[in-house]
Amino acid sequence: MTAAPSLTQTEHWQHQGANHMLHPFGDSGAIGREGARIITRAEGVMLWDSEGNKYLDAFAGLWCVNLGYGRRELVDAASQQMSQLPYYNLFFKSATPPAVELARALSEIAPKHVNHTFFTNSGSEANDTVLRMVRRYWDLQGKPGKKTIIGRHNGYHGSTVAGASLGGMSHMHAQGDLPIPGVAHVRQPYWFGEGGDLSPDEFGLVAASALEEKILELGPETVGAFIAEPIQGAGGVIIPPDTYWPEIERIVKRYDLLLVVDEVICGFGRTGEWFGSDYYGLTPDLMPIAKGLSSGYLPIGGVMVSDRVADVFKVRGGEFNHGFTYSGHPVCAAVALENVRILREEGIVDRVREETAPYLQAQLQTLADHPLVGEVRGVGMLSAVELVQDKASRRRYPEEGRVGTLCRDYALAEGLVLRATGDTMLMSPPLVIKPAEIDELVAKTRRALDQTLAQLQKEFPAGA
Repeated sequence: MTAAPSLTQTEHWQHQGANHMLHPFGDSGAIGREGARIITRAEGVMLWDSEGNKYLDAFAGLWCVNLGYGRRELVDAASQQMSQLPYYNLFFKSATPPAVELARALSEIAPKHVNHTFFTNSGSEANDTVLRMVRRYWDLQGKPGKKTIIGRHNGYHGSTVAGASLGGMSHMHAQGDLPIPGVAHVRQPYWFGEGGDLSPDEFGLVAASALEEKILELGPETVGAFIAEPIQGAGGVIIPPDTYWPEIERIVKRYDLLLVVDEVICGFGRTGEWFGSDYYGLTPDLMPIAKGLSSGYLPIGGVMVSDRVADVFKVRGGEFNHGFTYSGHPVCAAVALENVRILREEGIVDRVREETAPYLQAQLQTLADHPLVGEVRGVGMLSAVELVQDKASRRRYPEEGRVGTLCRDYALAEGLVLRATGDTMLMSPPLVIKPAEIDELVAKTRRALDQTLAQLQKEFPAGA
């Protein structure tokens, strides 16, 4: 009898994963058949898989590893807190030093009118909390009819029921009868994809006017808030034209809506400012946060709350019947507090704004001459490269999404982690990336573009 072949360590993990684990935002059956990539260690901006392959992580995990991998200070902060107080909750009139100190530290880096934080475990939970807070706020103000929250088509605010509803992604809404009642959506400020013959500034005003039209359609007395990311992340690093946000703020103030600026991706230095709200000069009422809050080292999120809203909750609100077992978890809070300290004391946000982000954006612009590239855009450590069949008309290849997948896979073969949203390649590297690593990122991206174009020219010999 022939003995069954022994599995390698990689095959063992792939086999166990296929048999026992379901993947988020993935086809678990297909992944199980193909075998998942097993990431085993990381340092700085680099990852290694179980086969010894090395990758430059140009996506910072999932928009979150702002300080890069392997920061010993964050490990030590977790260990010390676990030894002293591994867990306690914020219920029953209780608090813990790390949660209190983190709330204070956040008030010091937030816009001046934002001085309170309600802690959650993720950005999705933060946006569930937003829905509860908006409706509770207007109840306390004697306007219980102002329940509807308006978001944007193709916006992303998490995958919980409320978060996915607030977001405007149709493929998510198709699963689970979403959105829930009391949520509406308006167009996104995506000039490259939807601007047509309008200039960016003209299109920015058109896109913003859709909010006013929707408010009037629904009735201002029924609308409580508008929620949007400063820059849409998962939707494709969609950077609004300069005219967009000033007009949005005018509309929000005119109709007395709360402004919810989702900082889950843009927060903690990614735009070269502490928050996307700082970059655009916004005055949000609520700011969902997560990801870069702990550089992804431990799960923690929250909603940063303006004085306008917090004062109503504290003076009139009584008990707020909402919260989580792990809200402000002391170990997660200790790591987040140390993360904020490092960002501040090492001047990382300033360095992004003044040095590394300008260098990254300048180097990425060298890709604009590539035959496959329709646009390169970016702010801070956020960038997108649009892949097109025809530059002049911005026309895509057939089967939208396939070209992006090709490019992503060629990049992985080059040792580079990019994300493809449709046929748009997204980058969001750790804030600590060095110039030489930026050079490597751009060179590998160009090679991936070359290989993608070569494949497309085989399939479309008349021209690519």
